[in-house]
Amino acid sequence: MGCGCLIVLASALSPRFALFLVWLFTDRVPAAYDGSWIVGILGFFLLPWTTLAWTLVWAPHGGVSGLGWFIVILGFCVDMSTHLGAARTERDRRASLAT
Repeated sequence: MGCGCLIVLASALSPRFALFLVWLFTDRVPAAYDGSWIVGILGFFLLPWTTLAWTLVWAPHGGVSGLGWFIVILGFCVDMSTHLGAARTERDRRASLAT
């Protein structure tokens, strides 16, 4: 239970930091991405919330199912809003510099 609370607090700071702590203190990251470590690394850099959600809801015998898919999709939506928000901010910044 203590490790779970640490992960939740770390995810409030950064999903990458939380994912690093999950990898450091548990065996869920290698198990969730068994055989496809490149997907885990790409997810760490490109879609950290989705990667963290997948890692936390993945089950050894069933993969992701039920409510887990909702959590993964929610993580993906947060990642997309982060990327789209950064793109909009950059576009607005460039527009303000041009005028």
